[in-house]
This record gives sequence, C-alpha cells and structure tokens, in this order.
Amino acid sequence: MLKEILTNGLNPQQKEAILYTKGPLLISAGAGSGKTKVVAHKFSYLVKVKGLQADSIFTVTFTNKAAEEVKTMVRNLLEKNTDSCWVGTIYSQCNRILRKEIKVLGHTGSFSIYDEDDQCHLVRHILKEFKIHEALYKGIVSRINSLKSSLVGPDKFLSSGDGFGFDEKLAKIYVRYEDELRKSNALDYDDLVMMTVKLFEKNPKVLKKYQGMFSYFLVDDFQDTTHAQYCLLKLLTSTHKRVCVVCDDDQFIYRVRGADIHNMKSFENDFPGMKLIKLEQTYRSTQNILNVAGSVIAQDFGRKSKNMWTKRDEGEKVYCCWFPAYEEEAKYIAKVIKEQYLKGRYDYRDFAIFYRVNLQARVLEDALCREGLPYRIFGNVSFYHRREIKDIVAYMRLCLNRGDNVSLRRIINCPSRGINNVIFSKIEQEAKKKSLSLFDAIKTTSRTDGLNSAVKEKLTEFIKLIENFSSLKYRSAAEMLRNLFDRSGYAKTLDEDRIRNVEELIASADGRDIKDFLDQISLCTSMDETSKGNYISLMALHNARGLEFPVVFIMGLEEGVLPYCMAIEGRDEITEELRLFYVGLTRARDILWLTGASKRKLYAKVQDQEPSRFLKDILKNCCKWVEVITVYPVTKQEASKKKVLPKHAFALYSAGSRVKHPTWGVGVVRDCYGDGDDQKITVNFPIIGLKRIAIKFVNLERI
Repeated sequence: MLKEILTNGLNPQQKEAILYTKGPLLISAGAGSGKTKVVAHKFSYLVKVKGLQADSIFTVTFTNKAAEEVKTMVRNLLEKNTDSCWVGTIYSQCNRILRKEIKVLGHTGSFSIYDEDDQCHLVRHILKEFKIHEALYKGIVSRINSLKSSLVGPDKFLSSGDGFGFDEKLAKIYVRYEDELRKSNALDYDDLVMMTVKLFEKNPKVLKKYQGMFSYFLVDDFQDTTHAQYCLLKLLTSTHKRVCVVCDDDQFIYRVRGADIHNMKSFENDFPGMKLIKLEQTYRSTQNILNVAGSVIAQDFGRKSKNMWTKRDEGEKVYCCWFPAYEEEAKYIAKVIKEQYLKGRYDYRDFAIFYRVNLQARVLEDALCREGLPYRIFGNVSFYHRREIKDIVAYMRLCLNRGDNVSLRRIINCPSRGINNVIFSKIEQEAKKKSLSLFDAIKTTSRTDGLNSAVKEKLTEFIKLIENFSSLKYRSAAEMLRNLFDRSGYAKTLDEDRIRNVEELIASADGRDIKDFLDQISLCTSMDETSKGNYISLMALHNARGLEFPVVFIMGLEEGVLPYCMAIEGRDEITEELRLFYVGLTRARDILWLTGASKRKLYAKVQDQEPSRFLKDILKNCCKWVEVITVYPVTKQEASKKKVLPKHAFALYSAGSRVKHPTWGVGVVRDCYGDGDDQKITVNFPIIGLKRIAIKFVNLERI
C-alpha cells in the first residue's frame, strides 16, 4: 500500500527509478522530466518501505533552493520534520561534518566561511602587497578555486609547475592566500570539500564513523560534480555502493566552475553492476519547443542520447526574429510582453528574458522602463551580497571569530573611525611581524607609543565594542543583529532603502541559532534567489537552469555572443555553448522567442553581427519567422528573396569569426571596418596579439 502511494501518478520509468535499490543506479533525466520529484519520492520510499532512518540518507543537491524543494516534498510525503535530515548542497554537507571533526586537522570549529566576494577582497589585498596588478584578482580567484576543486594544494601546484612565468606568481599568491586563510581561521567553498576529503583520507576512524552513519546516497545534478566532490562520494560509498546519482549531460554547463564531465564515465567504471534508467518524458515544454531543443542538442555528438517526448500538444511555433540593431530588439521584446500582459494571457512573473552576458541587460532595462514594465535582474548582486548586508554580517563574524581578518578590514571604518591607510598599514605590519590576527595586532598597537592619543582612543573603543558584543548572551541571531546594528553606529550611515534591507535580514533571523544562521547566509549564492513578486525575470543563461517559465525570450543569438567570442577557440568550448543554448530553450513551457540583431554594442563599441551558427540547426517547420523590418537573411528562403539586404550584409568577415593567416596562423576577428574588398579587420592572433589588416592586401582564409 505504501509503495503504491509513493509511486502514484508517476510514469513507469520514474517508478522503476524509485523502486530500484539492488545496486548502484544512474538516472539519466532529461529537462522537465521530474527528477526532483523522483529524488524526493525515492528518499521517502527508502524510509517508509525499506525502513531506513531519514537521517541516514546522504542527499546532495546543486543549489540550496533545490535542497529546500526536496525537503518540503519529503516532509509532505513522510509527514514528519526533516530539519535533521542530511539534505543540502555538497558544501553545506561538508560544513556540517567539519564543524564537528575539523579539530583533528588542527583547526577550530568556529571557522568563518569565505564566499567569492570575501575571496576577491583577500586576493586583492595580497596583490597589493606583492605589487601585482590588482585587476587580475578575479582570474586568480577562479584559478585557485579550479586547483582546489581538483584537490591541488599549494605544495602540489608548486611541485608540478615549471617555476617560471605567471604560474610562478600564482603559486606565490596561492601560498600567501592559504596562509591568510589559516591565520583568519577561515575556509572558502572549495576548502570545505577539500578539507573533508583530507579529513577522511588521514583519519580512517572518522571515515568509518560516517560510512556507518549513512546507509544510502542520493546525488542530484551529478554532471556538475567536481573531481574533489566525486572523490568524497567514493570515500563515503566504498563499503557498500548503495548510491543513486541523477544527471543530465545535456545540461553540463559549469565546467568553468570546476565541474568534471568525466565523473559520469568514472561512475560507470567505479561502480560495477550499475543500472541505467532514462527519464525521457518531459512534463514542461510543448512539442514544438521540445523539437527545436532536440534538434539543437543533437549536434553534441559526444552525448548519451535521450529521446525526449511529451504528451503535451504541439503548441505555438517557436518565434524567430532578426532586427537591424540591438535597441530595436529590446524595444520589440518589451512591446510583445506588454501586449501579452494586457490581453490577460500572462502575468509579468510568467515572462523571462535570457542573455549570454550581463552587459546585455542594460538595453533591456531601458526598454522595459519606457513601457512601464516591472522587472528584476537575477544573478548580479544577491540580497546577501549587498554592501549593507555584508557589512553587518562582518560584525557578526568578527564577534564569533576574532581572527577573521577579511571581516575586520571591512568594518574597521564602518562607520568611519578615522583609521587611515597609514595607521592601518602599521597595524598590518605589526600583525605580520608577530604572526598575530589583525584584531590582536590592534590591541598590541594601541598600547605602543607609535600612535597619537586620539587614534589610540579610537582603536581601543573598537576593541571594546567587539569584545562587548562577543560577551553578551543572545537568544537568537536576530537579537544579535539588532544589537550590532543599533549600537555599532552603522545604522546612522545608511539611507532608508539600505536600512530596510538590514531590517529584512534581522526579521529573517528571528528564532534562528546564530551559528546556523551565519552558515546559511555564508553558503547562499546568487543561484538560490527566488522569484516571488509579479515582475519579469532577467538573467544570464548560466543562472537559468532549474527554472521554468511559460514565456521565454532568448536574445542576442549572434556569433560572438552565443556562442560567446571567448569560447569559439575549441570544440569543447563550442559544445558547452551549445548546451547552454539548450538549457535556455528547455526553460520555456508554452511560448519561446529567439532574437538577434545585425548591430550590437559590446564593450563600448557597436559591432556588426551575424546570426549564431546554432540557428541553422533548429527545425524550421517548428518555427515561425516573424517579419519585423528584418534585414538579414536568416528567415525562410522564400521570405529572404523579398528583402533588400543592407550593404554590411556582404561583409567578408565579422566579429567573432576565425581566420587563418599564412604566417601568423589562426586568429579571431575582434572588429571590422568597411565592406567587401575594402574591409579592414582587427584580428587577435595568439602568437603576436592584435593586428589590423586590410583584406585586399593579405591572403586570409576564413575557417
């Protein structure tokens, strides 16, 4: 009876996936096939029918938002509280383990968690100290994260490098970065996984303890796991192999964040007897949208094939439209949304506009504002990354961990205390000389004769303030935040909007444990944002996965935009761009628009654009080519014959295309001037850099 209840309303493949527990299982789940539902129902089946304890099922999701969805579904199915269950992202699961066990690695359980913003602040500080160009900080943070996700620490990186060039500088920064983390008693996201792997590898008894705690493992979005995360999974499952992973290689789009597609092949090899179940029925998109998406992803020849199908009808055809310029594209999108809304067909919350890079949003904002349409941009600055939120949370972190140097640097002059760069430099030197935290260095410096009495008084007041905040007993995180906000003087420096944001933070902390609340907001990312209001959603394609909307627009379908100009050098990069396009297509339930423009302003320059190579792969019989002053022949052949092509349509080359020079090799066109044989282009060659070339004088081959 219980089995029937837990599988009621599911299709045969979903039922099979839930009921199979005889060995390792890989579920290949297509977009919109109900994989989250399968994970939640399988969890409940293991508890209700197989008799496993709810807190013995180690369940990993890609985002915190997905974890909450699974918890809610499980809570409803089991009719019991799920707070103690091990359901969360891999980072939150590792954090939970390390809070209890990290002492055996020589750390304390009160460590701070540094998000990407904190990492960037720390790396910029190190670059400044080393007199290295600070603009490199984002690339260096990304490289350090990539090394850690591959379980490569500073020592291993030093031993593997050649000791010359940029890698030598990176190694020096990496070593210093790790030293700063240690002094601050802090871990970054990738440390959470790396340190847990280290914990288990160096302490067999601790590993055995957790192997005994968990009787089954569920991993959602397995295609996004890094090498380090897969190693952790192997360690935990090495004794019984009771594991189920859910994946979709068609949605593998996070290689830049360390995701390793080879983990899927490794899983097949490391877990012999693995059963494969495919979820190929989608409940989301109409048949036309599904056909277009299928024709696009079919060009990824290395994928594991899935034949996606739906019981939904054909629906409206996919609308395709090409514009003379990017401003007209944005205006038309805003006009279509307004018309659909006024007809009463959809609310604003039903619309989403996707783009490849964030700078494309600016022109959209202008167009939506002119039409008076409400919108929200997702993925730029999340609530927890707003300045006022980061500042007040930094007070909280410093009170709990006085070694947290990043937090101290952030709030030492929030509000202003007259601690200028010269004074703070002396404190930094004192800390470095005596291997002290900045907090302890301030205490030491304030007792010396090197500072005037006014500065000493300010420093002493700051120390007493933090020590006083730390000494008080708080009933909840909200009470602590209220005390910090009211008594630090910080509230007086904020305008009304920022004060409202802090008040919202305080309200959300009501009744919450301080450390748990701090962990939650430290592990929150832009992908955990939710759309609750009635407004149009704008976001980059990388932030769209896991979402769905009745009406979707994908704009900027041009060479150099999608696929992106920085990703057209190799086959793997192009294929990932193709998958990114597929992810955007499969977010749409009822209506899908694909748009592009002949001219687009990118990086302060207006450039001539040509249609994306991905458009040629879509099924034309599932599309409707909309005639809107279309000036480029991307429509049906018969329609294109009626149009007069502009002069620039006959340009031999365009930004983003690849060319081969007889001496300099292959390069990428960055800019174009003129038409036909009179065209001049700027090309970036890997060997010699940027070169401006007159086409008629050079024998270039377009590739």
